Amino acid sequence: MASTTGITVRSARADERAEIIRLSEICFGMRVGPADLEYGDGVFPTERALVAVDGDRIVGHTNDRTMTLTVPGARTVQACGVTSVVVAPTHRRRGILRALYTEQHRRTEAEGIPLTIFTASEGTIYGRFGYGPSIVENEISVRGRTAEFRSTTPDPGGVQVADPEEAKLRLPEIYDRWRRLVPGAQARPAARWQQRFFADAVQSEESSPQFFLIHPDGYAILRRAWHRDKNTASVRELRAVTAEAHAALWRVLLSLDLVDTVEAALSDNDPLPYLVTNPRLVRVTGRRDALWTRVMDVPAALTARTYQRDLDIVLAVDDPFRDAGGSFALRVRDGIAECAPTGRTPDLELGIDVLGSLYFGAYRARVFAAANRIQAKDTAVLRAFDEAFTAERDAELGWFF
Repeated sequence: MASTTGITVRSARADERAEIIRLSEICFGMRVGPADLEYGDGVFPTERALVAVDGDRIVGHTNDRTMTLTVPGARTVQACGVTSVVVAPTHRRRGILRALYTEQHRRTEAEGIPLTIFTASEGTIYGRFGYGPSIVENEISVRGRTAEFRSTTPDPGGVQVADPEEAKLRLPEIYDRWRRLVPGAQARPAARWQQRFFADAVQSEESSPQFFLIHPDGYAILRRAWHRDKNTASVRELRAVTAEAHAALWRVLLSLDLVDTVEAALSDNDPLPYLVTNPRLVRVTGRRDALWTRVMDVPAALTARTYQRDLDIVLAVDDPFRDAGGSFALRVRDGIAECAPTGRTPDLELGIDVLGSLYFGAYRARVFAAANRIQAKDTAVLRAFDEAFTAERDAELGWFF
């Protein structure tokens, strides 16, 4: 397709990968690492990418892959995971992003995929395309060896230090059990695991290689870094299938010798602060959105997940970018939903971006209503809708893309 600006949007070619990487580096302000150079094309093949071309130069890019995504109720759904959305700094304000996203969404709709997801670098761009932040992540810091565990906190043990070869064998199976339980977590392709383990060989003067702690039902990947007089343990990934594995891993992490600070990322309701006698020690240093979601097919998306209470409601969904909106009758019985277009008067109105934010249960409908982004005919309708969309387990992003 060609836009009115003279920019052509087309599928990328394999021989354009180096040019795409250079464009991504200048747009994101970072160097593509050796693990991505080695294995990145196996995660997001160049031939799947879309590029915007001005003459013989690539000035815009987006790529995607179909992901198996867990939704509330330990069910799975197919989602289009979009990555590396960039426009050259020389070609701003020419409608290139809109042209790329128009084609990206047209392709997703043609493939019948009900959700589109991505990790956003900026928070002001994607609402107009129907996306809303859908998973929250809290950066935390704990002073090393200062936390005392409560007498009621389990001490299950079972954690071992593993070398990279053992980790390669055991982590994928543990992760797969974990992601089947957690809303927002994706199945992880082999090439993505190769990227993770390849990073073990990358080490700076101030940073250690990766270390692996493994429990039969969980694992943690960490690095240790030295900066001036401080030694920090940075938990790059912690996955626990059970509460016992979670407690066991944190007991080891918070007892590491010669560590001044342990840093990690937690979901809103992670139990770590309640395992220790002084919850203030688990200090939140930052909060960010970890995933954005757009609903491409309202009935397919809403019937893919389960719900926390019965519901009988008509939703009016506004879609400012595509044609996925409309009025839909949503009926839930015993957690299972039926949803179909309807001509009935709506009980509740919201944007499709808000529906994406609510989808995994990380955001609450009552909060969006307080911000006037949901309009309900009465408080009883809002309360029922809010309660139905919660989830038993916090949503978490499985792997960054």
